[in-house]
Amino acid sequence: MSVNESSSSVPLWRSLIDDLLLAVSFLTRLPVPFCPAYVEGGLARAMRLFPLAGAVVGALGGAVFLAAHMVLPPLGAALLALLVAIVLTGALHEDGLADTADGLGARGGREKRLEVMRDSRSGAYGVLALLFSLGLRAAALAAAPSGLAGLGAMVAAAAFSRACVPALMQVLPPARADGLGAGAGTPHAGIAASALVLGCVLAALGCGMDAAPAVLVSLVVVIGLVWLARRQFGGYTGDILGACQQLAEIAFLLTLAGTWT
Repeated sequence: MSVNESSSSVPLWRSLIDDLLLAVSFLTRLPVPFCPAYVEGGLARAMRLFPLAGAVVGALGGAVFLAAHMVLPPLGAALLALLVAIVLTGALHEDGLADTADGLGARGGREKRLEVMRDSRSGAYGVLALLFSLGLRAAALAAAPSGLAGLGAMVAAAAFSRACVPALMQVLPPARADGLGAGAGTPHAGIAASALVLGCVLAALGCGMDAAPAVLVSLVVVIGLVWLARRQFGGYTGDILGACQQLAEIAFLLTLAGTWT
């Protein structure tokens, strides 16, 4: 039975709940006791609610920022908030960013770059990518004019950055036939569009009108990554999807910091 056939036999609300539980289970380390059984293509469909799963992570990290901002310097509060978010996701996206950076830094052709990305060890490029990712996000959050603004920023950035993942998968082919990226299935255009719309709505709820330039800058950065991934890898991998989320989040938060100053 296909995903479309199976999903048509259950109410829409149940399908949405199942997709949300699957998205949270995949993107985070949060316990999901009633996660639906995985079926082929199920994760691709659940990507429509990736932004909502991201908002959960952002809200929990943002709550820490809000509390810590009352008693700690802004940078300390930002680092603690990001630490919570990283723990909640098991550094899933950070790992992808580091592997992508190592792949881009490898000498050789496409196959050599993909081989380097499979190596679980992080090289110099990967370590530097992680340092800059954490440092830039922390510096941007530290510029928040209040703890509440930082909370909203974390929700908005976490939601919209994950909305970019299915969009990237729509415009790039898998770089290889195996691996996490190919195994997730390809979300159709309606799923990618739904995720982007939901991501924009959540971003607006978190940051109001300040979200508009942040969304635009994040999209430009993702388009740049699409061009780079096509040129250097021939498509996307699971690591490139993680890098997509990280770069979009960095761009979103830095743009917000520019509006705050």
